[in-house]
Amino acid sequence: MTDTASITTDPAALLEGFHARREHSVVQPNGSLALVNTQWVTEAQPQPVWGAAGLWSPLPAGESGLKVTAAAADGVVVDGVLVDGEAVARGRDTDEPSTIVFSDTVTGTVIANEAGEYGLRVWDAQAEGIREFGSIDAYPYNPEWVIRATFTPVEGLSVGFEHVKDEGATREKAIPGEIRFTKDGVDYNLAAFRAGRALQLVFSDATSGNETYSVGRFLFVAPQADGTITLDFNRAILPPCAFSYAFNCPMPPKQNRFAVPIEAGEKNVLKKDGSLLHEI
Repeated sequence: MTDTASITTDPAALLEGFHARREHSVVQPNGSLALVNTQWVTEAQPQPVWGAAGLWSPLPAGESGLKVTAAAADGVVVDGVLVDGEAVARGRDTDEPSTIVFSDTVTGTVIANEAGEYGLRVWDAQAEGIREFGSIDAYPYNPEWVIRATFTPVEGLSVGFEHVKDEGATREKAIPGEIRFTKDGVDYNLAAFRAGRALQLVFSDATSGNETYSVGRFLFVAPQADGTITLDFNRAILPPCAFSYAFNCPMPPKQNRFAVPIEAGEKNVLKKDGSLLHEI
């Protein structure tokens, strides 16, 4: 029998639980704080990857993953098998991505980009960021920033997103529809791209670079069948690059840059002593 007395619908209490889960997730062995390197492997010549054993090289065009060359003494294990020679590590763009283990605390994953290139990500469960992490600073619950908006599907719509490390280049992202609302007499039309079964909103506001992380923040939302969509900015989260420089995060497109302060959601990543873990 469910103990209904222990179930709360209080938004502030629910938000507290949300933040506790967030802080727990970022310190996991594959959490955002554990990422210590992302290295794209595009040259035919096998290359070393910082933080990982073995030499890494691309596969023929159209094949998913990377080839690793290692001796048994290197201790590289791909899909449960110790590599002594060559092995293929499949990418996360396949139904069965490979597991890669370098040591008791260090693992790897192979990722792909829009150009069909592959890179190796190295995760360390004892990374400096995990050891220094204190908390994720956040605003208290603010009902003013729970917004009821409308979602209108649109075919063939795309928006160019810049990324932090792409030196001004843009990547076109398909936008499944328009998110519209009016607040304090101002009309907004936001762009969000698909992220699994949800929509991902990348935004900045007047707090960015002052009270909150300068690059911006993320909000994941889902439209309802009746065309409405709730934007609860209290659940706005910091992007992965706020936790590790090894991520390359998207930056807010022009229409997602609010001129007003959104005093809701996560603010910054703090060390144990209360100082910023890092800033950009």
